[in-house]
Amino acid sequence: MDDEFDRRRKRYAIMMSLRALCVLAAALLYHVSWILAVVCIVGGAVLPWCAVILANDRPPKKAHRPVRRYYGGSEEKQLTSRVKSPPTGPDEHTIEG
Repeated sequence: MDDEFDRRRKRYAIMMSLRALCVLAAALLYHVSWILAVVCIVGGAVLPWCAVILANDRPPKKAHRPVRRYYGGSEEKQLTSRVKSPPTGPDEHTIEG
């Protein structure tokens, strides 16, 4: 994961360096050709957006298959009650009056 982050950071730094070169080239080429200067300015305006998109891009996550937890079939178990049935006859807990 750290290697991937380093690669993305390096890619971002390279693209932002290219942007700085585009801005400098636009300033220097303005006196030679205003069309080339405009092309460099457009490149300098688009490169930061591309740099951020590519720097935040990461490889897709591995496919995770959900665990099948229900194995229903014809032999389904029925829940049993833990509550004792009420006493049917007199015993020591019965109060007679």
